Amino acid sequence: MEGRRREEYAIVLDFMYTGKSFSTRSEPIAQVVGEEWFTLLEATPKPSISLSTGERVYIGEGERDKIAVIKYRVSYDDLTETAKGNLQGTLLQVVQNNEKRFVDVFNNAGPLNIREHSLELLPGIGKKHLQAILSARNQKKFENFEDLSNRVPLLQDPKRLIMERIMRELRGGERFYIFTKPYVRERGHF
Repeated sequence: MEGRRREEYAIVLDFMYTGKSFSTRSEPIAQVVGEEWFTLLEATPKPSISLSTGERVYIGEGERDKIAVIKYRVSYDDLTETAKGNLQGTLLQVVQNNEKRFVDVFNNAGPLNIREHSLELLPGIGKKHLQAILSARNQKKFENFEDLSNRVPLLQDPKRLIMERIMRELRGGERFYIFTKPYVRERGHF
């Protein structure tokens, strides 16, 4: 389908070898988060495959080595407690591993409307931090998170700000989504 954003790789948040405790079917289930759009999914591994939390798996269109079927997209509330517990650390790792992509958010973000800038969606960034970020990036684009932290005084850990914003979007109910696709309860499509 044209224009549909699909995940290629995901990180395992929880693996239940016998499925969910309340399920009548005893089949292995993995709850995963996509690396690109942070889509939360449930997947069935291939027979006799065991997955580990934190493991990176291919879930794209081509031949998959460990995942048999992507069952459906799930909401944050559908995650197991184990998956919820692993989510923040996993997101932080994805942000850290894709530093250039997320530093570019600070380098290229623009206004949402005449009163609000997209950088203000990050927790802890108000008008003063926004002006400091815009002023510093107008002088020279940020090279990495360390450069950003050094040139914008009093800015909290930028990796953590991005992770916290992604968490807010995954929980739902946000006016704007800059890192994820809003969850719509619709089984079978992701």
